[in-house]
Amino acid sequence: MKKLRYFFETTLVASAAWLLPRLPRGLVMMASKTIGWIACQVDARGRRTARENLRAAFRGSLNEKEVRRITLGSYQNFARTFLDLFWARALTHENWPSHVSIRMDDLAAEAKARETGAVWVTPHFGNFEFVSLIWGFRGVPFTVVAQDFKNPGLTRIFKQLREHSGHNVISQEQAMLRLMKALKRQGHAGLLTDLNIKPGKAATIIDCFGLKTCVPTLHVELAKRLGLSIITGVCQPAPDGRYEVRIFEAIRPMPEDNTQEVTQRIWDQFEHAIRAYPEGWLWMYKHWRYLPGTQRDGNYPSYANPNEGFRALLTSLTSHPAQA
Repeated sequence: MKKLRYFFETTLVASAAWLLPRLPRGLVMMASKTIGWIACQVDARGRRTARENLRAAFRGSLNEKEVRRITLGSYQNFARTFLDLFWARALTHENWPSHVSIRMDDLAAEAKARETGAVWVTPHFGNFEFVSLIWGFRGVPFTVVAQDFKNPGLTRIFKQLREHSGHNVISQEQAMLRLMKALKRQGHAGLLTDLNIKPGKAATIIDCFGLKTCVPTLHVELAKRLGLSIITGVCQPAPDGRYEVRIFEAIRPMPEDNTQEVTQRIWDQFEHAIRAYPEGWLWMYKHWRYLPGTQRDGNYPSYANPNEGFRALLTSLTSHPAQA
């Protein structure tokens, strides 16, 4: 039964990968809005999570109409991101500039990164898949870590889609070692940094919309160990089907720098972009899973729970900030 389900899943996704690049851009845009609207209507659990996240992040300052607008926009943005990963097979080295505009705060930083390699990071905001592909067309191929699907056929298809512009997609197994090898060869790593992960050696706690959350530090540790820059940016969708990419400052942490402080500094840039365009972030995701105390806290979403490891990590960061 599982093999049959995998066969139909793979056939359906492979058909989409063949069809979508052949559709007019306007039709893809219409489809993303429609699919996003449908997903928003049927996903009661996701809507509830989004509502709680927005209440917590904006301290109840949003009215009901604004919450609905941002929630729907978030679903539609995610649908557009998903469909555009398939449609992007129509992009080439010649035609991509007609779909994207790029603004850089520091042109010299990218020039340096092309010589030495760099760690490029973005959150699940706007079209994080699209901006990755564009940098491949610009001659900066990334090594990208992606989670494998249970269905090997889907893993293969999505790997091909993400490698369309020259990237190398690797699995999570031994990812840090493989990323380090690539970076030591003056390569580039592309990472998403706003996942909420379990407390551990590869995590730290930051303030995210004024709430404590546990996020990965892989991007900072790689840069510190190898003496590389971390280049941050976001890719915001425009109503006409194009994208506007903004590359922020390049951050080059020293080995002695505080990992938590660097991670916070990077997040603060992203949060500023999200506050300006909240529809672009994935509000249906549980960004704040852990409570800093042992009791329920009304400032946090109801899905957040006390966690001993989280409290221990928070205490460690507070007690020994220089070791963070």
